[in-house]
Amino acid sequence: MDEEIQFYLSEGEESMAKALQHTSLELGRIRAGKATPAMLDSLRVDYYGTPTPISQVANVSAPDARTLFIKPWEKNVISEVVKAIKNSDLGLNPQSDAEGVRLNIPPMTQERRRDLVKQVKNETENGKVRIRAIRKDVNESLRKLLKEGAAEDNVKDAEAKVQKATDSYISKIDDLMSKKEAEIMTI
Repeated sequence: MDEEIQFYLSEGEESMAKALQHTSLELGRIRAGKATPAMLDSLRVDYYGTPTPISQVANVSAPDARTLFIKPWEKNVISEVVKAIKNSDLGLNPQSDAEGVRLNIPPMTQERRRDLVKQVKNETENGKVRIRAIRKDVNESLRKLLKEGAAEDNVKDAEAKVQKATDSYISKIDDLMSKKEAEIMTI
């Protein structure tokens, strides 16, 4: 029985780590005042009739905090990149030349910053909900083991470990949230 308890604990810990990583990824996609190539991760370019991620047809760089430069590997893709940016919900105005596409990122308004902070809070709350759901699943599995004859002390100790891991991961998500909020609100 002890092996099964250990199995559920390690599975729960692994799932919580994945939930934290997912939350971190989602927060990384939220624009925070400065230009980052990750802003274009969701953008798809029509590449010979196939919607393709921009990172697979071009090099995206941030020469400074307010500019992104997209240099396609093939010159004929420049017009498709421009079209994809104009049709996206990014609200950016692409400027193209023979080398590639330049995007000037406008400074954010205070209202837009507040909206982004709300988005960050929603994303972090989703992460916390995922972690709590994992805790619930692990605890249910542990209670089943108790009914199957596992020692009550071992199950109680395991539940305490699950709670400790839950608190730790929720604290890490709170840290991510406060860092992202500070990043967004810094002008």
